[in-house]
Amino acid sequence: MKSYVIHLIRHGAIDETLKGKYIGVTDAPLSQNGIKALKSLAAGGGYPPTKVVFTSPLKRCTETCRIIYPDLSPLAIADLREYNFGDWEGKTADELGGDEAFQRWLAADNSVCPPNGESNADFVRRICKMFESITEGLMKTGTTQSAIVTHGGVIMTLLAVYGLPQAKPFEWTMDNGFGYSVRVTPMLWQRGKVVEVFDKIPTENYNE
Repeated sequence: MKSYVIHLIRHGAIDETLKGKYIGVTDAPLSQNGIKALKSLAAGGGYPPTKVVFTSPLKRCTETCRIIYPDLSPLAIADLREYNFGDWEGKTADELGGDEAFQRWLAADNSVCPPNGESNADFVRRICKMFESITEGLMKTGTTQSAIVTHGGVIMTLLAVYGLPQAKPFEWTMDNGFGYSVRVTPMLWQRGKVVEVFDKIPTENYNE
């Protein structure tokens, strides 16, 4: 039976994240170091070939697409954007240390969400709905190779929800410019909405 491979790739580095700031929907561009690192990874040939690329519309993702897949025109999808930290956007944990709601949010209290931001439940619902839509679209069109360039929080959450082997979100952490390849088998997908995580990105396998 035909299977479908989706490469989940985190965007390159931005200055704000390196400074410890919470950056979700803020439209920050790649840093110069981020651009340099991505070009180095791409030159190594470790990014898998693909026929179609979906991306978050935020600059750090669309700029990443241009570097690692320069010959493709990515399809920007709003619901692939990162978590909305609301009033906490652009602030560090130290700056938010006196905020009781922030402390409860850090402690995984799902009843709390950032002021003017997004609840954890809404975030998961949004990205899962989009991932399922993309996956089912690939199967309908017979597109067996695709890539999604998005954010670390999005990838970790999707793999925690759908990925085999099963793992917590923090166990799927990845550096900027890195990610995971997953295989969708229609029978498994239809039965239980699961995908097999079978490789890391970049990988030397694609140099062969």
